[in-house]
Amino acid sequence: MTFADFKKKYHISIQDICRKTFEENRDNIRIKKEATAVRNMDAIYAAALNIANQKGFQTMTMRDLSRETRMSMGGLYAYFAGKEDLLKTIQHQYREYFSKILKEHINAEIHPADRLRTAIQTHLYLSEIMQPWFYFSFMETKNLPHPEKEKAIASELASEKMICDILTEGQTRGVFKPHDPGLGASVIKGMLQDWYLKRGKYARRKISVDRYAAYLIEFIEAFFMAAPS
Repeated sequence: MTFADFKKKYHISIQDICRKTFEENRDNIRIKKEATAVRNMDAIYAAALNIANQKGFQTMTMRDLSRETRMSMGGLYAYFAGKEDLLKTIQHQYREYFSKILKEHINAEIHPADRLRTAIQTHLYLSEIMQPWFYFSFMETKNLPHPEKEKAIASELASEKMICDILTEGQTRGVFKPHDPGLGASVIKGMLQDWYLKRGKYARRKISVDRYAAYLIEFIEAFFMAAPS
């Protein structure tokens, strides 16, 4: 499946995250019209991630956000109680969305080799769609308040564990060679992160996410796949 097919088939968009935010927090959001709320939250999320990735979330202010979104301060506070509330909401909604989609795709496959390919491809495609958040979450983890830092680390470890579990199952069934699955999952995770952390490098080489996914799958399978019996 190509990246274009993935987006078309699953209709994944940031608006889905904003809509879920609205549904879960409609009692606290003063704007009651869903279409308006989703549109404005989309703008707020995009602006917050853009500013944070340029100057750091800790130095970003609600006034910065007001200028970027061209919304009044009162308009921003109609959605979020403040910067920390915005941070918690962004992190929670994006983490939940990423984990849900990744699990659904992995669990749709039965054979360990198919599950590993799907995990790699889905992770890369989601990180392409949600790149500003992936970059923000990785770069800002060390600066987050302790509760949010712990959640960010737990999210990273959870997706890594999915890969580790696939490798372990594959080794048990004789599909993969006997390697350290935990270390293997860590290395694979690092290669997945390289895509969204260093997009400029790949853009200069005109490497698409489809090409990177195909090469990464081929590279990983060459190392892990056991010889046919």
